[in-house]
Amino acid sequence: MPDAPPPPVHLDNVLSGLAENPALPPTLVRRFFAYRKGFGNVAKRPDLTDDMIADIIAVNDHRLLHSLALNHSLPHPFRMTLAVHPDPAIRAAVVIGAHDAPRELFERLLGDADPQVRQHLAESDHVPADLRARLATDPVPKVRASLAQWWTQAPEPTRRLLLTDLDDTVRAGACTTYYPRLPHPVPPTDLLPALLADPVTRAGAVRHRTLDADTARRLAWDPDEDVRTELAKHPDLPAPLRDALAEDPSPLVALHIFGRQDTPESTRAAIHSRILSDVPPKDWLLDHQVLDDDALEGQLISEMARLELRALRLPWVTADPLPYVDSPYACFRASAAMSDRLPAPAVARLLDDEESIVRTTTAQHGRHRVDPVTAERIDRSYRPEKKTRWRPADDFPLPTHVLRRLATDPEPRMRQLAPRDPDLPVELVRRLAADPDPTVRGAIATHPQLPTHDLVQLLADPSESVASAAAGNPNLPPAHMHRLLAQAGL
Repeated sequence: MPDAPPPPVHLDNVLSGLAENPALPPTLVRRFFAYRKGFGNVAKRPDLTDDMIADIIAVNDHRLLHSLALNHSLPHPFRMTLAVHPDPAIRAAVVIGAHDAPRELFERLLGDADPQVRQHLAESDHVPADLRARLATDPVPKVRASLAQWWTQAPEPTRRLLLTDLDDTVRAGACTTYYPRLPHPVPPTDLLPALLADPVTRAGAVRHRTLDADTARRLAWDPDEDVRTELAKHPDLPAPLRDALAEDPSPLVALHIFGRQDTPESTRAAIHSRILSDVPPKDWLLDHQVLDDDALEGQLISEMARLELRALRLPWVTADPLPYVDSPYACFRASAAMSDRLPAPAVARLLDDEESIVRTTTAQHGRHRVDPVTAERIDRSYRPEKKTRWRPADDFPLPTHVLRRLATDPEPRMRQLAPRDPDLPVELVRRLAADPDPTVRGAIATHPQLPTHDLVQLLADPSESVASAAAGNPNLPPAHMHRLLAQAGL
C-alpha cells in the first residue's frame, strides 16, 4: 500500500487555496459553506450556481457574504438582495463588486443611511453620471471629498460645487496635487484667484495659474512645502526664484528645480549631491523612538526625495534624448530611454547601462531591439525600486530552451521562470518541486506536469504560500480534496 500522505502543516492556508481551485467539485464547494476561518474566498468563485448563492446568503456568515458581495459574477437579483443587508460593510462591498449592475441597484444604494456605502458610490466609475452627481450635495463631507478626488471628469457644475464647498476637506479634495484618477481636472479660470488665495487649495491651483512676478514671489515664501514644490515645477518661474528654491530647506522642493530644463548644470549637480548625501541610515525607521518629531519628519522627507529622484521622468529629456544618453543622472538616462527616436548605438549603450531601471526602461521602449539573450540579461539583473510582482520576463517571454536551462540555474529567482514552460520535462518539474527555495516550489506548485505524488507532498510544505498554491492546482485528485476537507472537519 502506498504511504499515507503527510498532513498539511498549514491546513488553513491549504483550504484557502483549495477554495479557489477551479476543479473543485460542486459537492465539495458546498462543504466550504460551513468553514468559519479564512476570508470566505469560496464565495468569490465564478462558477457558483443560484442554489449555492442562495445557500451562502442563508448561512449569513459575514466573511462569506462579504466575498459574495465582491464577486463580479454575482447575478443581479442576488446583488439586490445584498443591497438591503443590515450590515453596511456588506452593502459597501456590493458597490465595489458591481461593475456591470443595472441602474436600479445604484438608485437603491444612493439613499443608503451609512456614509461608507455612499463613499464607495462616490469612488465608483460604474455609477450613472446623473446619480453620482447627487453626491456633490451629500450631507457628509467625507462623501463629497471622495467624490471630488475620484470623479475627476465630473461635469463642470458638479466640480464648481465641490471647488466652492464650505468644508475645507471637500475643497482640498477638489483642488489637489494628486487624484486617484486620470486625467486630472482643470479648475474653471474664474475660480483660480479664490483657489490660489485659499490655503487648502493653493498647492493644487498653482500649476493652473499664469504667474506674475508678485504672485510667484509670494508663493516662493509660502509655509506650505507642497505650494513651493508646485511653484518649482511651474514653467513661468523667474530665474531668481528658481535659484532661491534650489536652496529650499525641503529636498522635495529642490528636487523639482533639479528637473527643470532651465536649471544651470552646476545647480543641478549640487541638488543631486545634496539629495544623495541626505540619505538616512539603513535602519532609520527602527530608531524612530530616539528621534524627535522634527528629526523623524526630516528623515522621512529625505527618503521620499531620494525615491522621487529615482522615479523622476522628464518629458523635455525624452523629446531631445541624445544629449542625455550618457548623463551622470540615472533619471535623465531613463528619460532618454523612453524616446522612440534613439539610434541603435544609443539603445545598445542604454541596454547595457549600470542602472537596472535604465536597462528595463530601454527594453520597454525599444522592444524590437531586445533579443532573447538581452532579455535574459535584463531580467537577471533587474533590481526594482520597490516591491513589485512584475519582472522583465513578463513582457519579454523567454524561449523554451532558455526556460529549461534556467531550471538548474544557481539563482532561485531565475529558477522561478522555468515553470513558465507548460511542457517542462517531468524530471525538471520534480527537481523544482524539491527545490530548497520556497519561491521556486511555489512557482512549480500549480504546474500541469507536476506528478500527483509530488503535488500531494507540497500540500504539507513548510511554506504557507507553497502549500496554498499546491491546493489550487486543478490536477489535485478529488480524493485528496475530500481528505483535506475531512481533516478540517468539513
